[in-house]
Amino acid sequence: MVGAVPSSSINIPLFDPELESAVAATLVRVEEGLHAAVFSGDPLIAEAARHLVDAGGKRFRPLLVAISAQFGEYHRPEVVSAAEVVELTHLATLYHDDVMDEALLRRGAPSANARWSNSVAILVGDFLFARAADVAAQLGPEAVRIQASTFSRLVHGQIAETVGPRDAPPVEHYLYVLAEKTGSLMATSARFGAMFSGAPTDQVEALARYGEAMGIAFQLSDDLIDIASESPQSGKTPGTDLREGVPTLPVLYALASDETDAASVRLRDLLADGPVTDDDRHAEALGLLRESAALKRARETVRGYAEQAREHLAPLPDTAARRALEHLCEFIADRTS
Repeated sequence: MVGAVPSSSINIPLFDPELESAVAATLVRVEEGLHAAVFSGDPLIAEAARHLVDAGGKRFRPLLVAISAQFGEYHRPEVVSAAEVVELTHLATLYHDDVMDEALLRRGAPSANARWSNSVAILVGDFLFARAADVAAQLGPEAVRIQASTFSRLVHGQIAETVGPRDAPPVEHYLYVLAEKTGSLMATSARFGAMFSGAPTDQVEALARYGEAMGIAFQLSDDLIDIASESPQSGKTPGTDLREGVPTLPVLYALASDETDAASVRLRDLLADGPVTDDDRHAEALGLLRESAALKRARETVRGYAEQAREHLAPLPDTAARRALEHLCEFIADRTS
């Protein structure tokens, strides 16, 4: 089928055969580079480091690199290396996240911490961060600086998520966490693609702003799918966040609501104590959330960030790559409808 990038599990249409071919070729090279980058002479480290690379995934960050590179000389080898940096950084955070969340599964397979141990998973995550830094060093000091700054934001976001809102309003805190944990690396992905293809500086900055807003919209849409989908579209059983007590945006909106109708009052009561583990209460809460004004408001928030992302594309020329990025805004917003 023309238009869908086969290497991306989210199956994003690009609608232009030449663009699709160029992006797909880049992603194939990235995949080869990732396997080479995680090689180790120690069999245990090699197997554990390959664990999530072999499991696949959305590869959304390399996809952003590849599309953003279309505004310059996309065939440069530096573009592939830049995509490896952002994906290795992302994979490293997943190893650490699974330890902190005590997750048993990742991408349908046993998580690294479940298969080996927490200590091994943490250290393998550190190994992947080191490999990302090594590839970045080959791209020059500016790449190292940007990757280090992005890593700092990722850590700030993880700490903020771990300690909770403190004095910040819960919704404001939640959106800050998303910006730091997801938006930052998406911004760097778009920046790297444009930067290492030699695109003009104003276009590099526009794409970085686009990536940040799109990253927040993308993560929000994943959170909404966890509630709204009747099937495991997000890669996990619907309602998992609710069962685990993860306070996603629809839940925060529901808890902050002052609506007095019976459904809203009952929903707040069900959500008030955190994790909803009882099967009957979980089913009831999930049903009420799906019909709530809170979910509708969260969808509007996703669309708001997607529209922000689209507006950031204004300085870019009207090309197939720009149209693909614009369509991505619609794709992210529509997948939660």
